[in-house]
Amino acid sequence: MNYETVFAVCMGIIAGGILVSAIMTALMVTRKSSALNIANRIRLEAEKEAEHIQREAKVTAKSELLKIKEEADEEIRERRKEQLVIEKRLASREETLEKKSDLLDNKILSFEKKEHDMDATKERLNQRELELQQKIGRQIDELERIAAMNREEARNILLEKLKNEVQNESGLMVRNLLEETKQRAEREARRILTYAIQRYASDCTYERTTATIPLPNDEMKGRIIGREGRNIRALEAATGVSILIDDTPEAVVISCFDPVRKEIARQVLERLIVDGRIHPTRIEEMAKKVATELDEELFSAGEAAVLEAGIQGVAPHVLKLLGRLKYRYSFSQNVLQHSLEASYFMGMIASELGLDEQKAKRIGLFHDLGKAVDHEVEGSHAAIGADILRKHNEAKDVIHAVAAHHGEVEPQSLYDVLIMACDTLSASRPGARSETTELYLKRLEQLESIATSFNGVESCFALQAGREVRVVVTPESIREGDAQMLARDICQRIEKEMNYPGQIKVTIIRETRSVEYAK
Repeated sequence: MNYETVFAVCMGIIAGGILVSAIMTALMVTRKSSALNIANRIRLEAEKEAEHIQREAKVTAKSELLKIKEEADEEIRERRKEQLVIEKRLASREETLEKKSDLLDNKILSFEKKEHDMDATKERLNQRELELQQKIGRQIDELERIAAMNREEARNILLEKLKNEVQNESGLMVRNLLEETKQRAEREARRILTYAIQRYASDCTYERTTATIPLPNDEMKGRIIGREGRNIRALEAATGVSILIDDTPEAVVISCFDPVRKEIARQVLERLIVDGRIHPTRIEEMAKKVATELDEELFSAGEAAVLEAGIQGVAPHVLKLLGRLKYRYSFSQNVLQHSLEASYFMGMIASELGLDEQKAKRIGLFHDLGKAVDHEVEGSHAAIGADILRKHNEAKDVIHAVAAHHGEVEPQSLYDVLIMACDTLSASRPGARSETTELYLKRLEQLESIATSFNGVESCFALQAGREVRVVVTPESIREGDAQMLARDICQRIEKEMNYPGQIKVTIIRETRSVEYAK
């Protein structure tokens, strides 16, 4: 291929490119013109749409404006109504205040007038008082002249007479008040105590300070004594009791201050008699066996007492001490049975008075707990029982009630007073305790000596086994109004100095007799 051909081809290519470029330019101009037309059309449509939206917005704004204006007008009308109501109220109040002001002015005027009248009346009264004092002075001077007695002497005579009359009247009034109060208190107390006693019944038990063991024959006495007394010495050493063997046929007597040891010795001796083998070794084995069995029995007795009383949370050591009371007697009364009675009475009375029934029962059951060890520990059984309960974390009011149930500690709560009453109630019920003749006569003598120690007492008589004392007084020394005061003083002395079950009635007898003989 030659250069001319190549040149021609290149020129042709260039010409083709120029042509293509011209065509493309023409196409682009055409498209641009079309795009401008489309843009103008869109702009016109947008302007029309904007104008339409603007008109709609103006219409909506006008409607909203009208609506807001209507609401504002409505609110203005409501506020005007409220304002009118308030204005009416204010006007009414203003009118009321004006009326009250006028009324107050009238009252002030009336008060000022009354005050002026009172001043005038006061002035007149002062004048009258001065005149009366002058008249009274003249009358007193005249009375002194007639009676030949000055004012101080007359005043002393009048005061003495008035004192006697007031004392007599006050004595009568005190007597009436005390009788009325006593009757009400006795009725209520009698109702509560009767209700408690009616719901309780118990057997009468009597104290046995010694235990008598029957023997099958008198030959058994020799076997119990043993060779040179070794069996009886071993028995006394193993049980801690005293064995009394005398001329009583077919019987031996066990004596001991500790009721549990006495019970152990009784059971050991009865089993040895049945077994027939009586020698020191057998005695020691039997004593250990019986002591172990009795410990379990004491614990079971304590548990049974707690269950019967209906209380919970009792320490095992306290249960065992309660069981020991089963073999403890006080004035012929079984102490465990007495404690259960006191617990029952405490619960009944506490429920009537609205107190804690469980706490009251607990105090009643534990009040004589110290008697289980009072032969081993020094001190009163009330203090010993309180110390035992304190060691076992009992409640403070329970401990204090136990310590105070015999008056050794000052009562602080109603429970302290109730346990005193229930303790006496259980001890003084019919058949609960027996009393020796010596103690009975001593109490009667003390009762009569207290009554005769008062001035004006002529004689006295203890009646109804010491339940009543009748005091005869001289009418010249004791007036009618003083009789009630004397009875009260005697009762206070008896309560302070004597120990007695139940209550003692004090009757004052004042009698005046006038005797004449017709001849």
